Amino acid sequence: MAETAQYLTLGLDGETFGIAIRNVREILDMRPISKIPHAPNFLLGIIDVRGTSYPIVDLRTKLDLPSVPATEATRIIILDVPMGDRFVGVGFVADCVFEVAGIDESQIEPPPSVGGRWKSDYLAGIGRKGDSFVIIFDLASLMASGDAVEGALSAAVAA
Repeated sequence: MAETAQYLTLGLDGETFGIAIRNVREILDMRPISKIPHAPNFLLGIIDVRGTSYPIVDLRTKLDLPSVPATEATRIIILDVPMGDRFVGVGFVADCVFEVAGIDESQIEPPPSVGGRWKSDYLAGIGRKGDSFVIIFDLASLMASGDAVEGALSAAVAA
């Protein structure tokens, strides 16, 4: 029998991406983000959610996509991101959130190593939902690209 895994599907630049639901803490409407001095360009700043600070990452900037102004559909997705031997709460800004979708894990293909608009090392694979493709993020790789990321996030969380 096929193993179906649950993914939160979100939109970025007209494409559908997926994040394993087990990593999702909550989904928030866009809100003001406090800037952090000298932060990398993808780190928008921090927000406070019920007394806890979360660094906020612009997924568009992280994926080298053009920046766009927030809309009514823009959401902040608070995730548990694996970093080393622990999980860190990080918010990701997405153009929109679609739904939680079941994706047959046996049908997930490795990301193409050539072409494509994104760095394939950020991707766990490409799944299918009906006739559409869902590009599945590898959160550990997305956030592990360079020590500056973890340093910036640690500084943001400590702030």
